[in-house]
Amino acid sequence: MKTDLEKKFINLLEEHQNIAHKICRMYTYDADAHKDLFQEITVQLWKAYPKFSTWMYRVALNTAITLFRKKKRGIQTLPWENFDFKISAEGYDSTLDDNLKLMYAAIRELNDIDKALVLLYLEEKPYTEISETLGISEVNARVKMNRVKTKLKTILNP
Repeated sequence: MKTDLEKKFINLLEEHQNIAHKICRMYTYDADAHKDLFQEITVQLWKAYPKFSTWMYRVALNTAITLFRKKKRGIQTLPWENFDFKISAEGYDSTLDDNLKLMYAAIRELNDIDKALVLLYLEEKPYTEISETLGISEVNARVKMNRVKTKLKTILNP
């Protein structure tokens, strides 16, 4: 039987799951890795719940960066069966048009911090929130974003 806390968590996660899916798409290359990373992000979110919102970006990005910095192809995750709740991924459309695929391919060539910066920028987060989430100054976030834009232009238009 689910507690009220679990129900609230599931509702929040289902409402905001696209944040985690976007991060998974940036840090993974196939459906299985995407599912594994989404599962690990969900577990980490649950462990830190009930804080949410900007915090979800921070937890999801840190989880993705930590797992993929280990340079392991296999992700160590907790068994999904251990959790009473399951998150429905309905409404998530994994098909992308050609331009979006090119953009994600270009973003994947960036380093981990630059990927996170681009994601938050594309989500139209203010630089104050971006700097908080990434743990850098607001000025540094702006400078880095300008440099990343130049890198992406170079990657997309060699």
